[in-house]
Amino acid sequence: MADESGGGSSGRFESFGKLVDEKLGGAIPRVEAELKRIIAYLNDEVVPQVRHESSQAIRVAAEQLRNLANRLDADSGKR
Repeated sequence: MADESGGGSSGRFESFGKLVDEKLGGAIPRVEAELKRIIAYLNDEVVPQVRHESSQAIRVAAEQLRNLANRLDADSGKR
């Protein structure tokens, strides 16, 4: 039968659970604050840089495609 007296292993488990709650309870606000800081950094620094570099890459690709099209047109005119 289960030990319903509150002592024994269930008491130790309860004590352990309370200790874990105390430790994690104090860490959660710090984790939330750190996550907010990381999100702000991503939004303020990383996203704009990625957008800038992406637009530059698209411009380079467009120029290369334009050059390829010009070569294809020139080659077809030689025939």
